[in-house]
Amino acid sequence: MHSKLICAAALMSAAMLAKAAEPPVVALTPAQMKWSSQGGLALPGMEQALLIGAPDKPGPYTIRLKFPAGFKLAPHTHTDSREITILSGSWYTGYGEKTDPAGLKKLPAGSFYTEPAGVPHYVEVREPTVIQVSGTGPSGRKFVDPAAGK
Repeated sequence: MHSKLICAAALMSAAMLAKAAEPPVVALTPAQMKWSSQGGLALPGMEQALLIGAPDKPGPYTIRLKFPAGFKLAPHTHTDSREITILSGSWYTGYGEKTDPAGLKKLPAGSFYTEPAGVPHYVEVREPTVIQVSGTGPSGRKFVDPAAGK
């Protein structure tokens, strides 16, 4: 009987943890989104809006990132796999440890792509662009050449 109680308590604890990990209900208009130049994935020159969760914390997150024209991001990797939708503008991305302009693929608004964990990729932004990124944190960015991130 004692082992059945322990088993039941363990199952209840697991169910409560699973319930706590579920994201809350969120319904935001664009005007309600708070943009900041600070954040887990924001670099100088870009802005970030947290929609749900946070990339620097465990669990699912969705953020929006706003980039100015002329923004470039050297080859880098992320610790988590991410899914990206281009909401406005055009996004140029390529995969590899070295930036290769010939390897850039133009992704106009409405496009979707992935950044698998640990896969090096690079970015170029030629016009103001907004993307939406979803993943499971904690996330991070590591430049292939650490000097490129400074």
